Amino acid sequence: MKSQQNGAGATPTTENPDRSDRLARLPLRDELRGQEPYGAPQLTVRAMLNVNETTYDVPADVVDAITTEVRHAAQSLNRYPDREFTRLREKLADYLGHGLSAENIWAANGSNEIMQHILQAFAGPGRSVLAFPPTYSMYPLYARGTYSEYIPGTRGEDFTQSAADVARQIREHRPHVVILCSPNNPTGTALGLDVVEAAYAAALEGDTMVVVDEAYGEFRQNGTPSALELLAGRERLIVSRTMSKAFALAGGRLGYLAAAEEVTDALRLVRLPYHLSAVTQATAEAALDHSATLMANVERIKSQRDRIVETLSSYGLTPAPSDANFVFFGGLSDEKAAWQHLLDDGILIRDVGIPGHLRVTAGTEEETTAFLESLRRHLGR
Repeated sequence: MKSQQNGAGATPTTENPDRSDRLARLPLRDELRGQEPYGAPQLTVRAMLNVNETTYDVPADVVDAITTEVRHAAQSLNRYPDREFTRLREKLADYLGHGLSAENIWAANGSNEIMQHILQAFAGPGRSVLAFPPTYSMYPLYARGTYSEYIPGTRGEDFTQSAADVARQIREHRPHVVILCSPNNPTGTALGLDVVEAAYAAALEGDTMVVVDEAYGEFRQNGTPSALELLAGRERLIVSRTMSKAFALAGGRLGYLAAAEEVTDALRLVRLPYHLSAVTQATAEAALDHSATLMANVERIKSQRDRIVETLSSYGLTPAPSDANFVFFGGLSDEKAAWQHLLDDGILIRDVGIPGHLRVTAGTEEETTAFLESLRRHLGR
C-alpha cells in the first residue's frame, strides 16, 4: 500500500484507465478535468488512526437512545421532516450555551454541507475564499464546487498564525469569505481570540465573512477559548462545529454553526428543501440528550493525545502542541518509510504531504500503545 498525499485517495478513475478515458469524454466543467475526489485510505487494520474519528464505540445507552428515537421517526417517514429542524436547533443552542437561541443555529449533513451553504450564500462566481494552508484540504474543493476563487494564504514557519499577519492578508486579498481553522487540521493548533478579532476588524473594511471552523473544538486544552465568545454583536462572524468527532457520530453526518439570526436567514436561501432527514434529526437529538456520556470519552481521548505528545518528544521528534484529537509531528528523516512501517504493523495514520511530518489520531489506550511501540521500533529507540 502506497502512502497517499494531501487527503486524496485512490479512485476508480485512477485504477481503471478505460473508465478514466470514458470520464474524460464527458462534457465536464473544465476545472474538474484531471481532478480526484477528496478521500483517504480505507483499510481494515487493527488501528485506524488516519481520519480523526472517535475510535471508542458509541456507548450502549446512547445506541439505545438513538434506536428509540429513530424507530419513532420511522413511523412517519411517509411525511417530509421538519424543514426547520426546530427541536434540533433548540438542543444545539442549549448545548453550546453563550446565550445562543435556536435562531442562531444552522445545521446540515456534516460540516462539509455547512461550508457549502456558507460559500453558496457569500462566495460564488466572481468572489473569493481565503484559507491558510496547511489546513483542511477540503477548503479549495468547497471553493471549486461553488465557482469561487480559492486564495491560499500563508502561515509562519512553525505553521502558526499571528493576528497582524492574518489581518494583513485579509486586507491584501479582500476575500468574500475567510476561513480560520481552529484547532487547525492537520497541525492541531488553536487560535487565540486576538487572531479572530483582528481578522474580523479587517473583514469589516471590505465585504468579508469570517468563518471559524471549530470541528475539533471540544478537544481544546483547558483554558483555550472558543470563538463562540465573540459572536455577540458580530453579524459577519460564523463559528462552525460538527458532531462527527466529539459526539462519535462520523456516520451520522451532522454539522452545525452558530451565527447572527440574519446569517441563518441567508443560508435558507441556498439550502435544498428538507435537507436534514427525519432520521438524521432523531439521531442527533438523541446524542445531544446524552452529551455528558459522550464528553467522558472526549476526556479519555485528550489523555491519550497528551500521552502521544509527551512520548514522541521523548523519542526526539517534534510534535506540535495539540488542541484537537490528533497529533501532528515532525522530525522524521523519511515520513513515507515510517508510514509504511506502521501500516505493516496494522496501524494506519495520515501522510499529509508535508516532508518529515505525519499526523496520528489519538485512539484508545490500546491503539495508542500499539502506535507508539511500532514507531519506537522503526526509530530504533
